[in-house]
Amino acid sequence: MELKNYIFILVFLSAFGFFGYSCFRLYRFMLVAKKEDNRFDNLKERIKRVLVIAFAQTKLLRDPVAGLLHLLIFWGFMLFIFAVIESIIQGFYSPFTLSFLGFFYTIISFVQDIFGVFVIIAVLVSFYRRFIQKVPRLNVDKEGKLDAAFILVMIMFVCVSMFGYNSAAFSLNNFNFHPNEYRPISASLSFLIFDSTSTSNTFIYEFFWWMHILIIFGFLNYLPYSKHLHVLTSIPNVFFANLEPKRNTIKPLNLEDENADTFGASDIEELSWKQILDGYSCTECGRCTDACPAHTVGKSLSPREIIVNIRQRTKDKAPLLVDGKTDEDVTNKKLVHDYVKDIELWECTTCMACVQECPVMIEHLDSIIDMRRYLVLTESEFPSNLNNVFKSLETNYTPWAFNSADRAAWAEGMNIKTLAEDSDGEILFWVGCAGSFDDRYKKVTKAFATIMQKAGVDFRILGTEEKCNGDTARRLGNEYLAQMMMQENIATLNSYNVKKIVTACPHCFHSLKNEYPQFGGNFEVKHHSEFISELINEGKLQLKDSNVKKEITYHDSCYLGRYNDVYEAPRNVINSASIEIKEMNRNKSRGFCCGAGGGRMFLEDEEGGRINEERTKEALSTGVDTIASACPFCMTMLNDGVKHFEKQDTVQVKDIAEIILENIN
Repeated sequence: MELKNYIFILVFLSAFGFFGYSCFRLYRFMLVAKKEDNRFDNLKERIKRVLVIAFAQTKLLRDPVAGLLHLLIFWGFMLFIFAVIESIIQGFYSPFTLSFLGFFYTIISFVQDIFGVFVIIAVLVSFYRRFIQKVPRLNVDKEGKLDAAFILVMIMFVCVSMFGYNSAAFSLNNFNFHPNEYRPISASLSFLIFDSTSTSNTFIYEFFWWMHILIIFGFLNYLPYSKHLHVLTSIPNVFFANLEPKRNTIKPLNLEDENADTFGASDIEELSWKQILDGYSCTECGRCTDACPAHTVGKSLSPREIIVNIRQRTKDKAPLLVDGKTDEDVTNKKLVHDYVKDIELWECTTCMACVQECPVMIEHLDSIIDMRRYLVLTESEFPSNLNNVFKSLETNYTPWAFNSADRAAWAEGMNIKTLAEDSDGEILFWVGCAGSFDDRYKKVTKAFATIMQKAGVDFRILGTEEKCNGDTARRLGNEYLAQMMMQENIATLNSYNVKKIVTACPHCFHSLKNEYPQFGGNFEVKHHSEFISELINEGKLQLKDSNVKKEITYHDSCYLGRYNDVYEAPRNVINSASIEIKEMNRNKSRGFCCGAGGGRMFLEDEEGGRINEERTKEALSTGVDTIASACPFCMTMLNDGVKHFEKQDTVQVKDIAEIILENIN
């Protein structure tokens, strides 16, 4: 062995020894989180998700420019792994190459060479976008900018050093490739730069080889202490992400745990290991905050900052917990209040745009809801007007101060039976609180009930036995109240042996379909848009033929769309009435929230603009005279927006059920 090999072995052992220490340290920090969270189920589906999201970069490619840049850098690095492996083995045995791989090595060497150029171009464009063009969502603090610049420079040097030693190696081999090797870019550079008779070629090769090795090892050991830790953790984070349909549900709290001093999460110890991993994996790309409706209208909430602050709190406190030390400046603070302000938590509409856009599958809502739970259940610290909401839910079983005895008053004169009167109905129509009490949405309830009657559907309602589904209480952090209502509803539904449910409210739909099974309520649940679409397809509803071309726009409900991927059914229903949809710029999975979800329907706007006005402005810009919706909350918020812009005399907001009823023969 040469001196070079002994030096390399020392460097190799030091680099990987320190890297192992750093990784183990991060792992120990994750273990300070005590909330149980099993993410080891359905390995086949998890591997599939890694291939689709992590390796195919499908989420990043929703933004074609930035997505392509990242795709090139990512796959460049994946391909460079072979070069790194080859270089490392050469550190032990200098003549080593991967040429024994045959034609596969020809492909590897060729693609590495081409992608090296692509990666350099991608790095330069990334520099331009971040520091010259200054794309708003990439704007971070000074430390973050320096970190990003350093990472980009390191990536650049990895490529430059690779081209350097490959070009020098080509010249040392009398300008010939090794067996099965083909590197056209490196060969061209070699012809331009090197002289086959020069004695300095060996020195240049060694210089670039060591440069490559030291940059790789340095890069590796810098990452655990960098804001770009996601380079190491993003693929595991995608693997451990919640699977459908769980990713859109809130996990229940064990409220009967007698050993629990608090409920919810006030600090990192009360989070789960996955929530800490979310913090590690944040790329600070800003896609979540860029899509956040609250942030868009000028409110304090930034989903990115919440996740970044979880990471910062972990960095500050976890070492003390692991080492059994105390530091009053750190331990006297909490994640809630000190790192994440209360107002930020209450401004979230739970629209899930942040989760939808995150390229590494961070689950922002889990952490936000856990911190809300702490504020409500442990500290009783929440906006004052929620007192009336919680009280009304307890006494009237609805967020509004209506008498529960009037829940079925809308059905008077419609000859609709309750389950108590006749339990033999095929389908239960879950009306919901808005459908039962809100004057505007009662018209939608009647319209949908009339449609079912015209189609000959054998349905029943619960009437006064129906209670709020629990969604509002749960998203506001009042898990105790939510579970109480869910369990009472499930007991009622099971007592009537209910199997099939249809509802016009996406919040009821999501809760009944995806969260009631957590407590033993297993039902086949459909949204009225899906149900009406089926009735039309089955020929049970005959619609008028119209030669008059009519255009409307349709607003996607977050709980129907992003939560449950129901995008086409409402559109099919509208199209079946010979009406064309003029889409808003933000539609389907990119749809913009109305502002009412997550309990925001019952909270005042303390700062910034109004989300519903932002969405209404976008709907009005289409120039249509009708805005269609499929959600009671959306209808209320859009109606308020239309009134704000003084368009109520020329623009109507209608539910898809009303549109279909108007067009039935």
